[in-house]
Amino acid sequence: MGSASLATTLYAQQPKATFPAEPRQRLSVSTYPFRSVIKSAHRRTPENANATLTLQAFAASIPSRFEVTGIEPWSPHFESTEPDYIRTLDEAFKKAGVHVVDIPVDAAVDPCGARADDRDLALGTWKRWVDAAAFLGSPSIRIHLPEVGDGDCVLLMLRNLIEYSSKKNIVINLENDDPKSEEAFRVVKVIEQINSPFLRALPDFCNSRLVGDEEYTYRALTAMFAHAFNISHVKDEESDDGKVYGVDVSRVFAIAKKSGYRGYFSMEWEGQGDPYDGTKRLLQLSLRNLS
Repeated sequence: MGSASLATTLYAQQPKATFPAEPRQRLSVSTYPFRSVIKSAHRRTPENANATLTLQAFAASIPSRFEVTGIEPWSPHFESTEPDYIRTLDEAFKKAGVHVVDIPVDAAVDPCGARADDRDLALGTWKRWVDAAAFLGSPSIRIHLPEVGDGDCVLLMLRNLIEYSSKKNIVINLENDDPKSEEAFRVVKVIEQINSPFLRALPDFCNSRLVGDEEYTYRALTAMFAHAFNISHVKDEESDDGKVYGVDVSRVFAIAKKSGYRGYFSMEWEGQGDPYDGTKRLLQLSLRNLS
């Protein structure tokens, strides 16, 4: 593709999505907090050693148990990205009455590796997740910025991915996740360098507390919400090395509102105790702030 055509793809085209205005319809349940109960075919850990639920079975419980219809399925909870499986999953989601708001992709890839094969594998893996998102009707996927790799590599990798995803109307989201590689202002800098409507921010309410104090967190979230499109993660606390950090959830919702954000809020509870109870509490807290 020539440079002029690439520029048109990356910058002129806008992602197409319609977001609900009713507060409850803007809410979603992330499957990430349910790592101990949902089976993972590719990530077996002591945490999920006794997990028995399939992703399909968990999805079927969401409308009645949580009284919302949004689901944010974590990539390790998928059995594969093969078309037959994704088709089966799509049928199960539709039968359950849930819709996908984002797919957080945690893939063991090396997009800025020294070997061309590693870089090609990373791009190919992410493209398969883009295809899955498109089939499932998800507006986006979330990927991770590499911890190592020069800036030029990161930008080239993202431009190549966006060139592909934009053709399928799939946004690529970057989250303020890893405190080192995905510090909020680094994420914002990368998004602004690419300057494409298909590369957006995924503001996580509490992750940035692992980087700085509470006031830093609100500055970071203000910068992130300025670039957000369709998804944000709601949590009121985060822990690290046994220490628990919290945020003022109402203040974060106010930041989101002031930014003009109209997308979904996905519950990603990270507290101690039962994930069902924790998720329900976050849903009620979110409804109070959106109503």
